Amino acid sequence: MRAGHSSKRGTALSIAVLLCCCMTASAADQAAPVLAATLQTQPTVSGEANAAVLVHAGRQSHIVATAGLGGLEVYSQDGQLLGSQPAGEVADIDVAYQVPLGNTAATILAAIDTTSNSLRLFSMEGAKLREVGARPLPLGFAAEGICLFRNPLDRTLYAFAVGDGGEIDQQLVFATADGKLDARQVRRINVPSPLKQCVADVHGQVYASEESVGIWRFNADPEADVSPRLIDSRGLGHITDEVSGIALYDGGAGSRWLIASDASSGHLNLYDRDQDDAYLGRVQVAADSGGEAIGEPGLLYVSNQPTGRMFPHGVLLVTDEDAANTKAVSIAQLANALALDPGKPASSQPLPSSTVAAVMATVETTPANSYGDAADDPAIWANRADPSASLVIATDKKAGMYVYDMHGKVLQFLPDGKVNNVDLREDFDLAGEKVVLVTASNRTDKTIAIYRLDTAAGKLVDVADGPQPTGLGDPYGLCMYRDASGKTFVFINGDDTRKRQWELVAGTNGKVRAQLVRDMTFDSQTEGCVADDVTGKLYVNEEDVALWQLSADASGGNHKVAIQRVEDNPAIKDDLEGMGIYDLGGGRGYIVVSSQGNDTYAVFRREGDHAYLGSFAVVANPALGIDGISETDGLDVSSANLGPGFEHGAMVAQDGRNVMPTENQNYKIVPWQVIAKALNLEMRE
Repeated sequence: MRAGHSSKRGTALSIAVLLCCCMTASAADQAAPVLAATLQTQPTVSGEANAAVLVHAGRQSHIVATAGLGGLEVYSQDGQLLGSQPAGEVADIDVAYQVPLGNTAATILAAIDTTSNSLRLFSMEGAKLREVGARPLPLGFAAEGICLFRNPLDRTLYAFAVGDGGEIDQQLVFATADGKLDARQVRRINVPSPLKQCVADVHGQVYASEESVGIWRFNADPEADVSPRLIDSRGLGHITDEVSGIALYDGGAGSRWLIASDASSGHLNLYDRDQDDAYLGRVQVAADSGGEAIGEPGLLYVSNQPTGRMFPHGVLLVTDEDAANTKAVSIAQLANALALDPGKPASSQPLPSSTVAAVMATVETTPANSYGDAADDPAIWANRADPSASLVIATDKKAGMYVYDMHGKVLQFLPDGKVNNVDLREDFDLAGEKVVLVTASNRTDKTIAIYRLDTAAGKLVDVADGPQPTGLGDPYGLCMYRDASGKTFVFINGDDTRKRQWELVAGTNGKVRAQLVRDMTFDSQTEGCVADDVTGKLYVNEEDVALWQLSADASGGNHKVAIQRVEDNPAIKDDLEGMGIYDLGGGRGYIVVSSQGNDTYAVFRREGDHAYLGSFAVVANPALGIDGISETDGLDVSSANLGPGFEHGAMVAQDGRNVMPTENQNYKIVPWQVIAKALNLEMRE
C-alpha cells in the first residue's frame, strides 16, 4: 500500500509564464509561395462557409462542409454538391473512424451547432448523414471549434469544444445500449480570450488557436498534466494579428507539421512538430494558378490519407469564407513549395499501440473535503462474515481519516490532523479481545496514530497510549507487519533517508504503545512499502531508484536487494509510490506498484524472482461516469471477497486528478477480476 505526496497542477493556462516559449520573428522570412488549389467545392447554397472535412470510405471520399444555417453539405471528391443535412448553424466539424455504435463501427462526425450551443453527432454511410446523439448535448457556452481525439490506451473517443470565452471543454463520447452516442464532460480549461479551432494528434497532443494571442499545445489525456505551451504568438513570433484555423499533418518521423492560418496576413504558417514546433515557413493559397490568394484563410483540415492521384500524400482543406467554399491543396504540392519531405503516406504507418492494459473502476468514493493534493493512501478491511460490509480506511493528509463502505459512501470522518499513510492488521490482542488494529502517520504532531476499527459501526476508535512520537521530521510512508510469532509492527519513513520499525505493544489499560526496534537507511527518498506476513519480506519503493526487498523481521538489518530498478524497465517511471500484495495463498500472488510518473500500475510476481508481469492503467468508465486514475500516491490490494462486484478482491487507489467532472481528489475501486483478465493473471476463488 502506502502512498506519497504529489503536487496537483491546475488546468488554467497561464500566458505570463509561458510567453518565453515563443519564437522571435525572423527578418529573413522570404516571400510566401502561392499554391494553386487542386480543386474547390461549389459555393454553399447559403453563401456561408466555416469549415470542412474530408471523409474516407474505402475508395470513395466525400467533403463535408458547414453552410451556415444550411447545416451540413456533402460534396463529391471533385467538389460537386450531393446533398445536405439539417444541423442548425454549424461552426465547425471533425471526423473519427471505427467508433463503436450499436453492433458496428461507424464513421462519426461531431459538429458545433451555434443555434443551440450544443454538440451534435452524426454517422456517415456513403454520402448520407444520420444524427445519432442520444440526447441534446448542450455545452453551456458559445462554442466555435471542435476536434476529436482517440486515447491510444483504450481507443476512447473524446471531443474538445473551444469557445468564444476562451473555454476548452473536453467531453467523453460513448455508445449507449440503444445504439446512440452520448457524452460526459471530463474537464474544462480556460484561456483569457476567444478560441477559434483545435486539432488533436494520435500521440495525445491538442493544439488550439487563441485568435488574438497565438497557438497553444497541451495534453489531450485528461489523466495527464495539462502542460500548456505557447507555440507561436502575435507580435513575438510569426502571427501577424489573428490566428484562425489549425491542422496537423503526419508523414512519419521528420515529416510531422502543424499548419496554421495567419488569417490577417493571408498566409498559412508551417511548424515542425518533431523539432518542438519550430517555424518552417509560410505559403498562400489561390483558387487557380496566377489567381489572387485567399485574403483571410479560415478553418483548416488535413487528411493524411492518400486520395487518388491528385493527393498522393493527403490533402489540406482551406475554408475560403469570401468565396463560400473549400479549397483543396495537395500535401505533396505544399511540401515541394517549402522544400520539405512529405514522408510516407499515413496509410502505411501503423497507429500507435500501447503495451499497457486498460481497465476501469466500478466504484469511486465521495471526494475528500480538502482541496488540492489531499487524498493519499487507503487500506482495505475484508468482512469475511459479510463481504458486502467490507470497509476502506483512507487518509486526507490535510485533515484526517475517512472510513468508506464498498459503495464509496463516507461512514466516518475523523479530523485528527495531517494523516498521510494508513495500514491495518487483524487479530491484534487488546485487553483480551481480538481487534482490527489501524495505524497511520500523523504529520501534524509527528506521531504514530493508533486506532481500533469498530467493524460493526464502521468507525475508528483512538487506542494510542498517549502520543507515540516517530522521531522523524515529517513522517508519511507507512506499512504494517505481523511476524510468525504473532508480534505486530509498523514501519514509517520520513522526509530523510531513514525508515524506522516499531513493535506495537498492548498495555493492560486497553491502549497501545510503539516500541522502536530498528532503523534502516536508503540513499534517497522512500515512501511506499508493504510487508508480506507469510514470507517475512518487506518491500520498499525508493521513489526515483528501485523497488527493494528487505527482511521484515526486527533483526533484519539493512541488507536490501533490488527487485526492479527504474532505469532498467521502460514500463515504469519515477516516482514509484504505493503498493499492495494480492494473495493467492501458499506464498503465491502479485505485488502491485504505482508507477506515478506514467499513471500506470506495474505487477510483479510475489514469489520466486519477482518477475515483472506487465502494467495496467485505469481509464474512464463512461457508462458509470467514473474517470480514470492518475498521479496515484497510495493503493491497497485485497484478494478477499469484498462483496458484489468484488468477489475476487479489488484494488483501491488514490486518484490525484479527479475529473468528469473536476472535483477534489478521491479513491477509485477496481475489481481484481478485470485486472486479472487484462494481464492474464490468476484470481483467488
